[in-house]
Amino acid sequence: MVAWTDYKTDAKNRGALALELYVVQSTPAKAPQDVKAALPDHLAYQAKLEAAGQLALAGPMSDETGEHMQGMGLIIYRAGSLEAARVLAQNDPMHKSGARSFTLRRWMINEGSLNLSVGLSTKTVSLS
Repeated sequence: MVAWTDYKTDAKNRGALALELYVVQSTPAKAPQDVKAALPDHLAYQAKLEAAGQLALAGPMSDETGEHMQGMGLIIYRAGSLEAARVLAQNDPMHKSGARSFTLRRWMINEGSLNLSVGLSTKTVSLS
């Protein structure tokens, strides 16, 4: 096992991005109606974090077949530390109400690409 900080230093030294984010896997802990009841407050909370620059990405996940929705979600936070990310997750109304439980992990982004297209005259934006 390698210490996270050592691995991050090594990644930076080899030229990787080494951008650290925090990933929450949110799993239903109560009945579907409890998850649905917490959804409006959860979405408002997500919008608040997005506006503050603390929410990188979030959304639902399918089951393993890719055919069904199970109420699981993935949330990626920008935070100054693992503990700060934990506070964000704990304050999510889904988790506060007990409708969902969560796991939290550090995530280091080293490789990949995003494509962003902004149409100035058409006022369109697409991300792929």
